Amino acid sequence: MTAVPHAIPRRGVCFVIAAPSGGGKGAVTQALLKAEPELSLSVSATTRKPRGDERDGVHYHFVDQARFDAMVDAGEFLEYARVFGRNHYGTPRAPVQAALAAGRDVIFDIDWQGYHQLRTALPRDVVGVFLLPPSMEELERRLRGRGTDTPAEVAQRMATAHNEISHWIEFDHVVLNDAFPDTLAAVRAILQAARLRTERQTGLADFIARLSP
Repeated sequence: MTAVPHAIPRRGVCFVIAAPSGGGKGAVTQALLKAEPELSLSVSATTRKPRGDERDGVHYHFVDQARFDAMVDAGEFLEYARVFGRNHYGTPRAPVQAALAAGRDVIFDIDWQGYHQLRTALPRDVVGVFLLPPSMEELERRLRGRGTDTPAEVAQRMATAHNEISHWIEFDHVVLNDAFPDTLAAVRAILQAARLRTERQTGLADFIARLSP
């Protein structure tokens, strides 16, 4: 499926992909970004230190705890959370609102709690997709296969996964992430449908007026 050009002005979409750790949200997000030119990734602020070749402003906005707390107090985040009891992450409000107004879509790699906060902040702009693993055994296999977590961390992520999955009913769409090409096709179809909602096409009235005799 190719992206459909929009001759009619529209408001952008906040597109949330959520899943338990190992559920494939990172892979789906990266594939969408490659396939959808109108889509950009929301760059979060975080209190953790950069890893490897991560660059400030590209992968994350790296800030210290004092700066993060000041941003919270000033209402500069659409959503924020402390992840696994260690580092804080948050979505800066200004760049997202600017993108939506310009008709650009923004994708978010956040958990169900962040999704709720985002939906509260922007109730008419958010579309949520939850990815389900084929089985808990397959989810654990994927986590171990990444090789980035200790056995204790894998166990913690598996324990958290059960709680995360229990929130599936709160999302607009649920996709079983079994065969990746099918998953990607389904998620792209959801995104395209969100773009074409009548209420999102802000230029419809003017366009139709020009069609009138």
